[in-house]
Amino acid sequence: MKIGAIDIGTNSMRLLTADLVDGKLNDRKKYVNTTRIGQGVDENGFITEEAMERNINALKEYHDICVEYGCENIYCMGTSALRDSKNRSEFIKRAKDEAGIEVNVVDGEVEARLGFSGVISGIDTDGDILVIDIGGGSTEFIFGNREGIKRNVSINIGALRLTEKFLSEGYTDAAFSNMREFINDQIKDIISYLKEKEIGCVCGIGGTITSLSAVNQNLEVYSMEKVHGSRITKKEVYSMLDRFVECSDEERKHINGLQPKRADIIAAGTEILICIMENLSKDEVVVSEYDNLEGMAYSNIL
Repeated sequence: MKIGAIDIGTNSMRLLTADLVDGKLNDRKKYVNTTRIGQGVDENGFITEEAMERNINALKEYHDICVEYGCENIYCMGTSALRDSKNRSEFIKRAKDEAGIEVNVVDGEVEARLGFSGVISGIDTDGDILVIDIGGGSTEFIFGNREGIKRNVSINIGALRLTEKFLSEGYTDAAFSNMREFINDQIKDIISYLKEKEIGCVCGIGGTITSLSAVNQNLEVYSMEKVHGSRITKKEVYSMLDRFVECSDEERKHINGLQPKRADIIAAGTEILICIMENLSKDEVVVSEYDNLEGMAYSNIL
């Protein structure tokens, strides 16, 4: 059965097309479009008309891709920005009327469950793992194993949200210090819980972490195969953050492995990852290209 799965994130909209055969996803293809539905939502509570238009157009394009591929079902979920926006019902109606896509706005718990399900399907591990999903508007912490999730928390710290909150005036030492203090305060409760657990593996998903893997490998062309299962050390994350901060806005857009449209928010996302690794005393994160899109495709719960 050919299916499509769409994730409308705060910063980007992603599509997975695949053929689900005997419980396995074959012919996986992913598409990404930096649509920034969450731009300004934190400040005024509304999706702007410009962002609304961008995302409806992207949904139309993804719908056409799914039809061309022969998808029998198209699943679509909206996450942090749509959860927080006061005019999400308008967007949902337009998505159905204009793009033929039914958007389901999911809470942080469902988002986490789908992400964890996707990761588990793509890695070979039997112990407890921690999945970290750094998105544009929120970061999810999901702790568990193949038997199920033991704890999951969604926190409103994301690469786009923190860029707007702390870095809009530039990359100053004070701005990063304030951002770091804010992140540490927001994650302190889940960190306290996790420090008491045996974490066999920290696995990262989402645009920030997959981008860091691509930059770390100096990939001129993004490769799911090369990113999936790759490892990034804390030392390498610090080195990449230094590089992002030292670059001009224009120079950052030309870094191999980094999408130009993500160049302005990658530093904030990287800082979130550093704070998590420091607080948990973890020197390495494993990167997964199986995430909530695969989780949607497998579960078909939306």
